[in-house]
Amino acid sequence: MIGAVLVILAVEFLNTGLEKLSDHVTREEHNDIRRIKDFGSAAVFCALCLTGLVWLLAIAVRCGLL
Repeated sequence: MIGAVLVILAVEFLNTGLEKLSDHVTREEHNDIRRIKDFGSAAVFCALCLTGLVWLLAIAVRCGLL
């Protein structure tokens, strides 16, 4: 369960680095850079969903539902 939370932190750090790097390259509105930033945000969302499922499963096992 702690590992799932650490995965969120790792993905968030990578996403932040990606956004800072793309802002450093150009401040102009660029469609490809916007999509890359969106992909990074989607990766964070997927990590959050995975962590939520891990925690829900652990709670279900703890409560005897599974």
